[in-house]
Amino acid sequence: MATATQTVLVVEDESSIASFVALYLKNAGYAVKTSATGNDALAEVAAETPALIVLDLMLPDIDGIEVCRRIRKTSDVPILMLTARDEDVDKIIGLEVGADDYLTKPFNPRELVARVKSILRRSGPERRQIESKQIRHGDLLVDAGRREVHVGDEEVQLAPKEFDLLWELLDHRGLVLTRDQLLERVWGYTFAGDTRTVDVHVRQLRRKLGDASPIVTVWGVGYKVAPAKDTGEAAA
Repeated sequence: MATATQTVLVVEDESSIASFVALYLKNAGYAVKTSATGNDALAEVAAETPALIVLDLMLPDIDGIEVCRRIRKTSDVPILMLTARDEDVDKIIGLEVGADDYLTKPFNPRELVARVKSILRRSGPERRQIESKQIRHGDLLVDAGRREVHVGDEEVQLAPKEFDLLWELLDHRGLVLTRDQLLERVWGYTFAGDTRTVDVHVRQLRRKLGDASPIVTVWGVGYKVAPAKDTGEAAA
């Protein structure tokens, strides 16, 4: 059950949708704030960071992509993006700038609440359990406490879910994880989700990590981590 201390900021310019979403979230036990513009949302986040943001892609001033990009410069607050266009490009762009998940309108409000719960569950105490751990794999050093990734001496900036996905794969070296398993472990889904989300994040990790990316596609199944190229591989 959600606690009253968990506040969800709903950024939506259509008042009927905003009130509809707020009603379901309040019934699920969350405190809810609403903003109708991107600038108002940025001001709200600057004043007091919510537990999670439900962010509409289409806003009257700044679009949701830009709002997400600006928030990600200073915060890893979970972001669930809403899009009225069922086009892959919108979803992919949203994920690439650091959104944790997305829903396409029209959506089932119960699914929205389920997504919010799963995202918050994965960003809560379970994440803090690994804060003291580090994983080294070849040239990669992943620090869970600092939420930092280094390739050699260079730090690589990852979006929150990119970091979580990389950690999950490295933490299960030697195993092949299916897309559905990764959706459940990283995004917290306990129901069938859109596995394209996983593929998008893997593509982003490969682009950012370059030759240091250890992720291998197991066709028709999922992903695994390739053996490290040196013998310095260790987990602390």
